[in-house]
Amino acid sequence: MNTNKKTLLNIDENFDDAIETAVKIYLEGKVFVYPTDTIYGMGANPFNNDAVSKINFIKEREAGKQYIFLINDIKNLLKYVELKSERHLDFLAAIWPNTISVVMPLNKKTSEILETKTVAFRIPNNKFCAKLTARLNMPLLSTSVNRSSNPPLNDFSQIETEFGEKVDAIFYTDKKIYSQASTIIELGEKEPKLIREGKIKFTDILEKF
Repeated sequence: MNTNKKTLLNIDENFDDAIETAVKIYLEGKVFVYPTDTIYGMGANPFNNDAVSKINFIKEREAGKQYIFLINDIKNLLKYVELKSERHLDFLAAIWPNTISVVMPLNKKTSEILETKTVAFRIPNNKFCAKLTARLNMPLLSTSVNRSSNPPLNDFSQIETEFGEKVDAIFYTDKKIYSQASTIIELGEKEPKLIREGKIKFTDILEKF
């Protein structure tokens, strides 16, 4: 294990400390790795341009590409998005929390801040992410731990070796982490549209609509 001063916390042994440390790092505009309900994620405050730029730099990713935002509940989500109908609200309540990320139109204020019209949101089915997003009461940027065009890393030791010197903290677990990313759908005017199929089958999602 590296001997640098970067924060390394096992969330199974130090759950509350890990949450409070992650909140602090988020508010400071720093970048951290954490387990999600799908694969390990690299996260930060999506409203902090320096933090987003740092993630783009670490991932060697072109600026302007979209990331998924994790959020704690639908009430909080409604601060940022513009849903088209009550049916969409019922649909989201039926599919979350789950490994389904939904691309939705942002409201005018959020769209102007983020300089984009849509973002994919997810209420994660994961204790650490649920507690962290509830404490933050703000969206948490989530992206796979990899350099662009390379497969995502999902093993803590590999992540530490590859990115340990580049991120400000790594939160890890001894429990099994799924190797499949979330299913991404778009929620537009009509029925949902498949963007990427992951752990949850699109046909199963459509049954909820």
